[in-house]
Amino acid sequence: MKRVVSLTVNGREVEDIIPDNLLLIDYLRERRGLTGTKQGCDGGECGACTVLVNGRPRLSCVTLAASCAGAEVETVEAQAHGGRLSALQRAFHENLGAQCGFCTPGMIMTAEALLRDEPDPDEDRIREALGGNLCRCTGYVKIIRSVRAAAEELKA
Repeated sequence: MKRVVSLTVNGREVEDIIPDNLLLIDYLRERRGLTGTKQGCDGGECGACTVLVNGRPRLSCVTLAASCAGAEVETVEAQAHGGRLSALQRAFHENLGAQCGFCTPGMIMTAEALLRDEPDPDEDRIREALGGNLCRCTGYVKIIRSVRAAAEELKA
């Protein structure tokens, strides 16, 4: 079956006819052209596909797009404003938090939710929040440093 779904994607209200079984990741990438959200494991285990739904991190590879009817969905593309990187994006760049970059969008979206709820998290809290996001390239030190740097910048 198909249904009409209305939602807000990156601040823009949209309405689409979508199949009931369409995954949010496929909706975002194929229907909306938002390819920043990455498909890693297809099973909700790696966090590369993390987006925010109503401000909370959600694994888009295991979320049905239809379940987001009426919701606000944010992807990594929404983080930059006016062509300028967000504090988190800039911190990941400046602190070498992105190695190959595949996991970075999911890391940034998870960290964004954390910093909205907890503007000054300590290292243990950052580790806990990012626990569902896997990176195959690094030991996470630079990722944690990046989140801390963004938190410091946002405090100033």
